Amino acid sequence: MADARPARSMGVEEEFLLVDPETGTASAASGAVLLIAEAEHDGDLTAELQLEQIETGTRPQVTPEALAAELHRTREQARAAASAVGAALAPLATSPLPAHPTVSPSPRYHRMVEQFGLTGVEQLTCGCHVHVAVGSGEEGVAVLDRIRAWLPPLLALSSNSPFWNGHDTRYASYRNQVWGRWPSAGPTGVFGSAAAYRAMEQAMLATETVLDPAMIYFDARLSRRHPTVEIRVADVCREIDDAVLIAALCRGLVTTAAQEWAAGRAPDPVPAPVLRLATWRAARSGLSGALLDPRTGRPAPARDVLTALIGHVRDALADTGDLGTVTALLDALLRRGTGAARQRAVSRRAGDLRAVVLDAIG
Repeated sequence: MADARPARSMGVEEEFLLVDPETGTASAASGAVLLIAEAEHDGDLTAELQLEQIETGTRPQVTPEALAAELHRTREQARAAASAVGAALAPLATSPLPAHPTVSPSPRYHRMVEQFGLTGVEQLTCGCHVHVAVGSGEEGVAVLDRIRAWLPPLLALSSNSPFWNGHDTRYASYRNQVWGRWPSAGPTGVFGSAAAYRAMEQAMLATETVLDPAMIYFDARLSRRHPTVEIRVADVCREIDDAVLIAALCRGLVTTAAQEWAAGRAPDPVPAPVLRLATWRAARSGLSGALLDPRTGRPAPARDVLTALIGHVRDALADTGDLGTVTALLDALLRRGTGAARQRAVSRRAGDLRAVVLDAIG
């Protein structure tokens, strides 16, 4: 058996709801949580748009096992800081119970709400953002051009937001629908070069619609802070194992795409509007219905599309020694079900959305 090749580093940012541990309702506690974190010299917690949420960030890692340990560490730090102020951490991508979000005391966030109105006011959503190292901006854009069609299956795997403000939305990821209200969010076309990517950014900023480059909310983009591609399509995952699975698949996609670029293989020219439809289907049904097969652009059973995804990145996973881990994590998720499936099962059993939140905080 060949030795595993050196792997690209990967890191994960996770957004969480802060909730009352008794009632399950969203709690505007992030300011107090961050003060606790600062006192503990914990720089892994940051504020988000709303006071009812908090974000964690791992250090870059090169193995799924090390990343899992980092996710346990950052989640535990966030839980401890939340508990110290009487709140709890909920790995849910939307609030099942009615919520009235409170904008964080940041001039930028208040400008966002002023500019975008109800879209900003209601934007209490929690995602999972995966960073994978790239060697250059040119390689990064080549990767973005070649992973586009495979992002909707990642959303389906991560789907963890079926409820919104007390209602079953009939979506597996309603977070994706709410997030899609931002005018800069969603799938992209093929850029072709780093220069073209930067030109697109400048053209968007010139419209004076988005406030700054950080508001360019593509499903996958070049990070402005790290030498990485940032894949932003996933819901925050209820289970750490699912976040590790998403991250490992992202790295497999990035590695595969970079190899295709180096070999001179052109990206799939599937139009962005078709990708938007694929994303909508993934958000609507998660793994319970058909997804669009990136190879054909036609509906196919979700398990068949996931099998195709594993086949697409198999060599990259094998080269880094991750194939067995990813296969086992995927099998476990398929047996257990997504976060959305778990939420609905708890709701049916308890007849109470409060129970859904309390189940998530454990």
